[in-house]
Amino acid sequence: MKSTKVGIIMGSDTDLAIFAEVGTILEEFGVPYEMTVASAHRAPNLVHNRGIKVIIAGAGGAAHLAGVAASLTTLPVIGIPIKAKNLDGLDSLLSTVNMPPGVPVATVGINAGKNAGLLALQILSISDKNLENKIIEYKKKLEDDNKIKGEKLSKIGFKKYLASPVNELQPRENK
Repeated sequence: MKSTKVGIIMGSDTDLAIFAEVGTILEEFGVPYEMTVASAHRAPNLVHNRGIKVIIAGAGGAAHLAGVAASLTTLPVIGIPIKAKNLDGLDSLLSTVNMPPGVPVATVGINAGKNAGLLALQILSISDKNLENKIIEYKKKLEDDNKIKGEKLSKIGFKKYLASPVNELQPRENK
């Protein structure tokens, strides 16, 4: 699996906090990645990386970065629409999801770095049984945590549940 890489490309370093979520989830699963800043308009040649199996790209505003990356490769590209100053990221979402025919870009929610990382992991797991097993375990943990929360809510009621400190509501790290 060490040769499997995810390319992470952000349009601006101001988006680093969102892309850090991608890096965090990939590290949790032991998947190597490369991360860079490459504006679709200022440095289009930087979006074509070698040795990469999946590309995750995102930018605010015009949000052309994922589409430019998809136009330069046959690899799957996952776009993260970034919430910009205007329209709460809806402009970025629509720009990312509405690529022209022949240039598909899988698109996650606005600022959804963690989901982009998880989608990349699921794509990579098609040819990596070890990674697939890790994802199965991860999803089982999500289910178990959800069950614990549901049981607590049923037991103490919504008023006491809402009054509980946040750390008591989350038995494991699942943000």
